[in-house]
Amino acid sequence: MTTPDSWRKSSYSGAGDGNSCVEVANRPTHIAIRDSKDPAHGPLTFPTPIFSTFLQALKEHPRP
Repeated sequence: MTTPDSWRKSSYSGAGDGNSCVEVANRPTHIAIRDSKDPAHGPLTFPTPIFSTFLQALKEHPRP
């Protein structure tokens, strides 16, 4: 997979420069995730259906 160039940060990134989070980029068949503090380290990639299932589980079981 080619490294995506359209990275998005969470609105929960925090104050200031917002470097305390992960960034996400969409591709047609995969979702890429990287550490915003170390973007050169490389992304983790997941098939879109797997990542969608993960996000749904987070919505159903939010942190207290």
